[in-house]
Amino acid sequence: MPRPRLISGLLSDPRRWVDALVVFVPVALVLAFLHADSTAIFITAALGIIPLAGILGEATDALATRAGTRAGALLNATFGNAAELIITIAAIRAGLLNVVKASITGSIIGNILLVLGLSVLAGGLRHGFQRFGRGGVSVSMTMMTIAIIGLLVPAVFASAIASSSRVNVEYLSLGVAAALMIAYVLSLLFSFTALAKKERVAPLAPEPEEEGLPDWSVRRALIVLVAAVVFIAWLSEILVAAIEPVILERGLTELFVGVIVVPIIGNAAEHLVAMQMALKNKMDVALEIALGSSTQVALFVGPLLVFISLAFGTPMSLVFNPFELAALVASVVIAALISLDGESNWLEGAQLLIVYIILALAFFYLPVA
Repeated sequence: MPRPRLISGLLSDPRRWVDALVVFVPVALVLAFLHADSTAIFITAALGIIPLAGILGEATDALATRAGTRAGALLNATFGNAAELIITIAAIRAGLLNVVKASITGSIIGNILLVLGLSVLAGGLRHGFQRFGRGGVSVSMTMMTIAIIGLLVPAVFASAIASSSRVNVEYLSLGVAAALMIAYVLSLLFSFTALAKKERVAPLAPEPEEEGLPDWSVRRALIVLVAAVVFIAWLSEILVAAIEPVILERGLTELFVGVIVVPIIGNAAEHLVAMQMALKNKMDVALEIALGSSTQVALFVGPLLVFISLAFGTPMSLVFNPFELAALVASVVIAALISLDGESNWLEGAQLLIVYIILALAFFYLPVA
């Protein structure tokens, strides 16, 4: 029995219904102005940010297309997690450091388990077994392992260091954050130089344009980019202001909101693009989106937030609690095991999603503020 055209269209281009969520942008602004129910404000602001993040991504893609291969890759690397970065900066300003740290953890495990799981599941159900290059996955998993080491070390050594001086814990966090950012810059440098050498040895044939990429002028892309950033920042302030009332009213914890809710809001549009690539049998691209986003959060966004918090006068350390660290290690291990053979199927996608559900339930019931 053929699928209805509407369902088929949504699966082939999930941005259609994501763009429809833009109606929640004015709704959230009006509710905030009227000081309406905190839960309603939180939900509408979250739903409004999702399409704006997608628009921000489209503007970045348009600029990347005009800028060329290497400059475009740098643009995508820079703005890949811009929406979530804006939300977490607003949270830092509000003093919600637990939410910020939890969102770092949530972004990493969300991209590895939820995004990759949905992509592998969807692609596997449509195409059966899908193959991808193991080289790129291996580099991503190695970088993620370095990131996990960087996040583990402050937690392991913090108690011993804090017994002599708590200031030294902050210095350790700053040092580790700087080291992780250097590792990220080096990985970008390697990617660009490797591409340049490849082009010198064998010039790359022009690749066919991807369907759905916006054919915008540079001026239009810049205007859309700036407008999207402004509205995301505005809605982020509204969203963050509603977090504490929602936590009190609904019995949630900052840890659950940070690990599960905030990352889904900030990365929803990007997540759907990964699923779209998997449905088109482009698992290499889907893996690059999921693992690349996790790597960027762990090696660049998280460490950058440490320095941003210092600038706002509310220093945030890289000392994560044992539950977050256990979730990170479990996510990286299961993803590495699944990607070792260079092929995927729907069962492996379901396995990743099951691990994510287990962790989400654990964080939901964990009584940690």
